[in-house]
Amino acid sequence: MDLRFFWLINQLSGRNRTLDKSMILISNRARYIYFAILAVLFFKNPTSKRAAIEAGKSISLALFFHILIKALSFRPRPFVKRRVGILIPSKTDSTFPSKHTLLAFSTSVSIFFHYRILGAWMLFLSALTGFSRIWVGHHYPSDILGSSLAGLLSSLAIRIFSRNKQSQIFD
Repeated sequence: MDLRFFWLINQLSGRNRTLDKSMILISNRARYIYFAILAVLFFKNPTSKRAAIEAGKSISLALFFHILIKALSFRPRPFVKRRVGILIPSKTDSTFPSKHTLLAFSTSVSIFFHYRILGAWMLFLSALTGFSRIWVGHHYPSDILGSSLAGLLSSLAIRIFSRNKQSQIFD
């Protein structure tokens, strides 16, 4: 089923130059939007600074998950085992988890906890980032779903830890 969904999405690549360029741009450059948002939040006011710091902690935890999962498992990227449409070059390391998607979701979910509207837009961009990673031929849909879940869990863990820590301070 994973392969079927991969083919459904990836077969669309290479057919429309504008869409391909858009997906490449999102795949390669969306992370700079996240960094810019975090920088603005960090310097805006103490409340938004707390949101940016929480997102930074979530990103750190997500990167730890990424390193741990990569050390424990290996799954070849789609273009390594099959002839697929690949729009941009990539490493031939393990396809799972998708670091782009993992970091996008860990950031977006953390911001969503503090700012619903901004977080919702960031979650949309995160989903688009994951979709673009399939479009360009670098990941399977299950890599994207698993990375999204890991990003969500890292944000949730940091949020719970931060709330517990704050409640201990005020008790």
